[in-house]
Amino acid sequence: MDPTDNRNRLAKQDRGQRLIRQGRERFIQEMHQQLDEIETLIAEAATHEHLESSRTLFRKFHTMKGSAPVFGLMRIGQLAEELLLIWDWADCESADASSIPEAVARSLKPMERLTMEYDVCKKELELDYSGISKERPTMAGSRLLIIDDEDALRSYLYRRLELDDYKVMEAATVDEAKRLLHEHHFDLVILDLMMHPQSGYALFEFLKEDPTLKWLPLIVLSGRQDLEDKMQCLYLGADDYVTKPFQYEELAARIYSLLTRSKTYEQMAFRDPLTGVYNRRYLDHQIYSELQRIQRYPSPISVAFIDIDFFKRINDKHGHAAGDQVLQGLANLLNHHSRVTDLIARYGGEEFVILMPETTEVEAEQLVLKLRELVHRQPVAKVNQQSFQVTFSAGIVQWRDSMTAETWLQAADAAMYRAKNNGRDQVMIGTSVDEQANTSQTHQKTLLIADDDEILRKILVTNLSHLPVRILEASDGEQALHLLHHHIIDVCILDGVMPKIDGLTLLQRYKESADQRKGKTKVIMLSAKRKQDDVLKGLLLGADEYMAKPFSIVELEIRVKRMLQ
Repeated sequence: MDPTDNRNRLAKQDRGQRLIRQGRERFIQEMHQQLDEIETLIAEAATHEHLESSRTLFRKFHTMKGSAPVFGLMRIGQLAEELLLIWDWADCESADASSIPEAVARSLKPMERLTMEYDVCKKELELDYSGISKERPTMAGSRLLIIDDEDALRSYLYRRLELDDYKVMEAATVDEAKRLLHEHHFDLVILDLMMHPQSGYALFEFLKEDPTLKWLPLIVLSGRQDLEDKMQCLYLGADDYVTKPFQYEELAARIYSLLTRSKTYEQMAFRDPLTGVYNRRYLDHQIYSELQRIQRYPSPISVAFIDIDFFKRINDKHGHAAGDQVLQGLANLLNHHSRVTDLIARYGGEEFVILMPETTEVEAEQLVLKLRELVHRQPVAKVNQQSFQVTFSAGIVQWRDSMTAETWLQAADAAMYRAKNNGRDQVMIGTSVDEQANTSQTHQKTLLIADDDEILRKILVTNLSHLPVRILEASDGEQALHLLHHHIIDVCILDGVMPKIDGLTLLQRYKESADQRKGKTKVIMLSAKRKQDDVLKGLLLGADEYMAKPFSIVELEIRVKRMLQ
């Protein structure tokens, strides 16, 4: 066909569609008046047994029956035809007014349904004007899997869904579907129930027993209208059941509804409300899923632990509202400049984690370094005309068979703190020493210095760095508690007065926690308070020794050495 002729044909089709739409809009706009007139005529006919009113009703229903379907209003046309049959006697010359009472009584239900149908069409028209339904809404970009052994239907659905901007894959057998489900991420599955050699039922157990797939939305297609079949599928975990033959528009609406609901639940359960990236709960779930996957299909996977440098200064100087916008800005940058396959999660406070499947630690380092350069180039937030530019420290560790999920994250966390202790604004790869420290009982000794006085912390680090220990730092009680929970700490030098959580409250929470390592951590409590009650309270809560400020650095070193032995 000539390209010009094709364009003309498409233009004519488009004009035709516009004319139908305009006709439908006018029909609905005028139908309100028509319904009022019909109600009046029925009342007149019932009250006065008026034959002329009955004949007018017949003509109105006849006109409505013929016009409504032209504009795609099939249901209104069907109801008008039902009413036309009730009043068709009035069109005869021999019409008798005695038929009116029965016709009025029979018209009550169809008129009620006709009024309801008008209300529905009016609402659709209002949505159409607002732009919501000018074109059928879709969850464009969502990944769908069609599983059906009927080639023609599967191919048709594939093409129609792709036209709606979905990313679609297809499988003709249960085994092929299992392979695709293991190798790819999907947002929804469309499953034919009656397939050969294995029926769709064979996939139910597989989907619902795999923790990575059990919440995947599932629509069942079936040529059987058997109630038992439908009930069994819904009990087994199907989210919807569509009987063949079906209209594509109905299936598309069901897909859109399920995806929208699924995304809403995900937003509520798995997203951090401040930054919009995934939360720790979802991260834990995905780590478990990925580790299961690489057990079946071995491949590298790395994790990066990221912490904003000097974030406390922003909160202290500019307030938490500014700090929140900095967190949002960095999260947005990480999310938009990472790969589609990477997962960004807020771990807590100013810490973020990037999970990178199919990625070695060297490749991960290059990716995080690129993110670091982007952070260097532009502010992450602007509050009251002030731009905020930050840096971050990051630790990267590639998964090893000897690791658990917990020790893997701990190793990345430890590498991140090494980057901080080494001057901040750095990316460091976790070493085998880190891994051994977190997977073996014979680990390198670790000292935690928790004090919000940065100058004092630096003095202590300088004077104790010659000891055979790994030194971690915390500038507030919340950070210190996080390190105590996620690392094996042998000795903790703990300031009694700190922001977020004070030293005594920290000891109380740590004592009440279920952490089985807490009894192994020796605590030296530092405080400017010299009251006997404060000393006694600290010792009762788990502190091993108490030193009042100012104190002797030499004496502190002797106590640390003794505790490390």
